[in-house]
Amino acid sequence: MCFAFDARPPAVPVDLLPPIARGAGAEVVELTSGDGSTFSAALAEPPHSPHGGVLIFPDVRGLYPFYCELAERFAQAGHPAIAIDYFGRTAGLGPRYEEFEYRPHVEQLKTPQVQADATAAIAALRERTGVGAVATVGFCLGGYQSFLAAADLSDLSATVGFYGILAGSRFGAEGPLARAGEMRCPILGLFGGADQAIPTEQVEQFDSALDASGIDHEIHVYSGAPHSFFDRRFEEHAEASADAWRRMLGFLAQHIGGSA
Repeated sequence: MCFAFDARPPAVPVDLLPPIARGAGAEVVELTSGDGSTFSAALAEPPHSPHGGVLIFPDVRGLYPFYCELAERFAQAGHPAIAIDYFGRTAGLGPRYEEFEYRPHVEQLKTPQVQADATAAIAALRERTGVGAVATVGFCLGGYQSFLAAADLSDLSATVGFYGILAGSRFGAEGPLARAGEMRCPILGLFGGADQAIPTEQVEQFDSALDASGIDHEIHVYSGAPHSFFDRRFEEHAEASADAWRRMLGFLAQHIGGSA
């Protein structure tokens, strides 16, 4: 297992928070995708929204409490955020908890459907909060989907991917390595140097492919960090997690607005 069920998101470093760092608790909402399917999402917004919005692609668990709370973390930092569930078509509405058997549903995922759900969630985030610019942030399976969103979603302003698988075809789509030349917005990729699922050679190939495409990007590898370092018990990887927050919020500030 690449995560702990009782893990919580690492806190945003205090010096990166606005003077009054408040955000509403995440609200679970029901949304309708382009094909008429319904799915759940968790939306969190700050009392004021001067910064761009964030769409969160979770890991294989879908709309697990970790990601509802992560949406609240982004709202605390001034970014309205929405985290989506992947499994409305096969498992009904969420959110998901530890007893949820996610693997059979992950095997049925199709990237075009995930990206259609993302499009609906972005529309809901904009309607609810009034944001214009939106970035995606994804983890593991969600990192894969976040990178592909840079190619598939035409109105994204930026993309962040944590340890998204890079090579091969999954969920009915070619992976990020094969599609790097199609990506259309700035990209931040954060990887673990000890990630057994993503060899550093593939990360270097992805970096080179993005260089060749001319896309503004930053790729960073945390030496000794495993896969899923940000969504394990963060005390184990506090330094890498804090640095990831700094890099991510700085990247978002540059591309969708913010104070970091």
